[in-house]
Amino acid sequence: MSHEANDAAAVKRSGGSGLSGRVSLSWLIHSPLALPLAGLIAVSVLMGIASDNFFTVSNIFNVLRQVSIVGILAVGMTFVILTGGIDLSVGAVMALAGTISAGLMANMGLPGPLGLLAGLGIGVLFGLFNGALVAWGKMPAIIVTLATMGVARGLGLIYSGGYPISGLPDWISWFGIGRIWTVPVPVVVMLAIYALAWVLLQRTAFGRHVYAIGGNAVAARLSGVKTQRVTLAVYAISGLTSSLAAVILTGRLMSGQPNAGVGFELDAIASVVLGGTAIAGGRGLILGTLIGAVLLGILNNGLNLMGINPYLQDVIKGLIILLAIYIGREWR
Repeated sequence: MSHEANDAAAVKRSGGSGLSGRVSLSWLIHSPLALPLAGLIAVSVLMGIASDNFFTVSNIFNVLRQVSIVGILAVGMTFVILTGGIDLSVGAVMALAGTISAGLMANMGLPGPLGLLAGLGIGVLFGLFNGALVAWGKMPAIIVTLATMGVARGLGLIYSGGYPISGLPDWISWFGIGRIWTVPVPVVVMLAIYALAWVLLQRTAFGRHVYAIGGNAVAARLSGVKTQRVTLAVYAISGLTSSLAAVILTGRLMSGQPNAGVGFELDAIASVVLGGTAIAGGRGLILGTLIGAVLLGILNNGLNLMGINPYLQDVIKGLIILLAIYIGREWR
């Protein structure tokens, strides 16, 4: 069997190509999207019953705007987890990219577009560094990215002196609070990134290789997949999405915040898991991650509208995530 056929078979087993053909009720019931969709509908109905303000247009846009940053981080996290890896550095890399980008614009006088590009470059470089250590250094992803999380956080604090960097061009705020017609810009950016990710995973050989590595890395390598290059690429994508999230956050706050993004890596992982992607890799859909991010955002929003104690909210969300992992471990 050719390696292309092996890759296609791996993706079919993983559920990764489910959207490439006609969507049917039978497929939906047996797809990784079934549980996330059911959870999203159930939680939405409950929150709508509990709060009269939940289903207002302004609140829906508010939820989507709030989840945009974590939703974007979760895109890169999905690529990484599909290969069987993990990236704990996304929140810190986001903070570093935003801080350096803001510093270059506010303190160094660099033109805004170049400052944003520099921030994107920082994210990609960190992603490549993580990927190289995992792919060629044969180091555990969880240890590598835990270490680089500390490195990125420390560099951001050193660069800024521990203080936010303000004084950015006014137009930067468009990325955080602007609108395209009536839709918030962060929501448009998030949906565009998900669309591109869907194309990569469902319509390209690269996407098939990502699923194949997560399904069985040894078999993928023996069938001709360049596993090290694909691994390097998925961590670079994670770094890129971290820096793209930094653009949104910087525009929202109009400053570079070295302490931003603490705990965001956990929310990104939770979004991926709630979306039905197997934590061990090889199975899941990027659309599921979007559903998972929105589900997490609805939980946050609904619990706030209901006046639930913030500490109790963490307990509730943690239990829901554990339940999702437990149910999903046997879901095929």
